Amino acid sequence: MMRILRWFAPGLHIKRWLLIAVLGVALLVVGLSLTFRINLYALLGAWLVENVAASWAVYYTGPVLAGIAALALGLVLAWLGVSRLVNSVLSTLMPRAGDVADAFLERRLLVRGPRVVAVGGGTGLPATLRGLKNYTANIAAIVTVADDGGSSGRLRTQYGILPPGDIRNCLIALADIEPLMERLFQYRFTSGEGLAGHPFGNLFLLAMTETTGDFYQAVKAASEVLAVRGRVLPSTLDQVVLRAELADGRMVSGESAIGKAGSPIRRVFLDPAVPEGGIRPLDDVLAAIAEAELIVLGPGSLYTSIMPNLLVPGVADAIRRSPALKIYVCNIMTEPGETDGFKVSDHMKALIEHGGFGAVRRLPGQHPPGARAAAQPVPGGGRRARRPRPGGLPDGRAGGRARPHPGGGGLRAARSGEAGPGDRAGVPRPAAARGPHPVGVLPVPTVAAGAFPPGGGWVDGRLPCAGGMARRG
Repeated sequence: MMRILRWFAPGLHIKRWLLIAVLGVALLVVGLSLTFRINLYALLGAWLVENVAASWAVYYTGPVLAGIAALALGLVLAWLGVSRLVNSVLSTLMPRAGDVADAFLERRLLVRGPRVVAVGGGTGLPATLRGLKNYTANIAAIVTVADDGGSSGRLRTQYGILPPGDIRNCLIALADIEPLMERLFQYRFTSGEGLAGHPFGNLFLLAMTETTGDFYQAVKAASEVLAVRGRVLPSTLDQVVLRAELADGRMVSGESAIGKAGSPIRRVFLDPAVPEGGIRPLDDVLAAIAEAELIVLGPGSLYTSIMPNLLVPGVADAIRRSPALKIYVCNIMTEPGETDGFKVSDHMKALIEHGGFGAVRRLPGQHPPGARAAAQPVPGGGRRARRPRPGGLPDGRAGGRARPHPGGGGLRAARSGEAGPGDRAGVPRPAAARGPHPVGVLPVPTVAAGAFPPGGGWVDGRLPCAGGMARRG
């Protein structure tokens, strides 16, 4: 009872609008009874026209006229009271002016969006997520946990937690928060013993891990705090070390050391951080892949952001088994020390060798602004990468050209055919109804693209990938 009475405390701006709404509803009831001559007229309505009835005609029409007037006034008062009451409550809960109706409509539509899984890490995956969250709330971001450099590496060594940097960037990318809150989580301390170099968001995840006792629970709790649209999933909860075999025969350990080795990469693989440990995929990761309608790989560092997720046992197999449309978003610039001299077909070949995917359709990208001096545009030429064993998918050229999204940075889905009846923009058609092979989609400033279709398929509409590159670590 006391909880109910709290709503009537002074200064809440609720009582007045509640009273007006009740008065409006009462007038609606009276108006209906007068207009349609309900028995309520005999009990309550007669006095309204008693003194007005100068003649039988006036008496006969008086109740109807009074009823219509009561209906009109009741509608106005009820609408005014209810709308102001709702606005008073929501403006307190959602203080940003003008956001109530838009947020309500947006969230209603987003929860019915396609189920999308985005795989990657570093600075590329957050850029994709920022665009995708405008089209669907059913997003699962599968993030690498192999980072061992910068703030993430220090926290990993000192506290034994999984590297929080890439997780932090993805949480911020999917968050529905004020710009100031985003700046706070990305703020990097520049001085102070033990603090210098650490972003606040990394320390927040560390504190949340200490509070909940589990890194994954900490990520879930942070998602609630930041009002994240979708889910951020570490590919594994086990401590792992990314290792690379180089073309000169050397072995390099550690994600941060691979790009500095000075030799082409032959292959990468994961090892447990402790000899007796294992590497197990997160159950929610496998479930998200199995339920996905669309799986997006990249953009990002090929060997140090995308590959570590595929090397977790069970993840690549789950992606291969999934009936979802698979799109690889390839960097349009080579990455010094990692993909020097790579063509798009070299990216595809590396993915096939490490993940065992089928035939890939590719689409050359565009030159990004502000590219690093040592980076070069990725050529689109070369033979198509094929599955290294019999089987695979039919070959064919992808039609269409990639263009920057007119809204500024975004993935534009090109397609090699027209949409069939019943297609929803941005939603893959069921496998039985799919048409020609899909062609890729391009974000600016990062990509060329290709797609992994399980027996054909396409994407109709647009897949967003907004800009906004976050510093790693």
